[in-house]
Amino acid sequence: MLGYQCYTDSELATLLKEGDQLAFTELFERYKGILYSHAYRLLEDHDEAEDIIQDVFLTLWQKRTTLKINSSISSYLYIAVRNRIFKLFARKKVALRYMESLQEFIDKDHNNTDEKVLESELTAIIERGVEALPEKMRKVFILSREGTHSYKEIAEQLDLSEKTVRNQVYNALQLIKMKVNSLLSLLLF
Repeated sequence: MLGYQCYTDSELATLLKEGDQLAFTELFERYKGILYSHAYRLLEDHDEAEDIIQDVFLTLWQKRTTLKINSSISSYLYIAVRNRIFKLFARKKVALRYMESLQEFIDKDHNNTDEKVLESELTAIIERGVEALPEKMRKVFILSREGTHSYKEIAEQLDLSEKTVRNQVYNALQLIKMKVNSLLSLLLF
C-alpha cells in the first residue's frame, strides 16, 4: 500500500479504471476527509455527510470502467459530492412542501371531522370509565358533576363525611383519567 501513496491522482485514476482495488483505496483514503469536511459544512449533519461520501465512492467504484474524468480526480469527486448535496437539498425541499401541504389539508378539510370523531370517542371512553366505577364512588361522582350539589350537600344526601366525598371524587377522576389516557394513546397511535 505504501507504493500507492507515491502515485499521482492521474495514475491512480488510470489504475482505478483497470479495476485496481488498492488504487481505489488510496483515492478513498486521500480524499474522504476533505470531502467529508466539505459535505458536513454544508449539511451540518454527520450521518448525511458520511452517507454522501460513501455514495460518491461507491459510485466511483461501480462506474470505474466507464468513468470519463475531464479534469482532475479531486475536482471530479468534489463536484460529485456537491451535486449529491444539491439533490439532497432538493429532495428535502420537496418533502417539506409535501408535509406543509399535507398539514394544510389536514388543518382545513379534516380537522372538524377528526375532532368530532375524537370527541365522540372520548365521550364514550369517559362514559365507560364512569360506568366501571364502584357503585358508591359512581353516585358521588355523578352528583358532583351535575354541578348543582356541593360536597357538603352530597355528603348529607348519601350520609357520608365531606372528606369521604372529596376523596371519592378525586379517586374517580384519577381512575377515569387513567382509562382515558391509556385508550387515547391507543387511538392516536
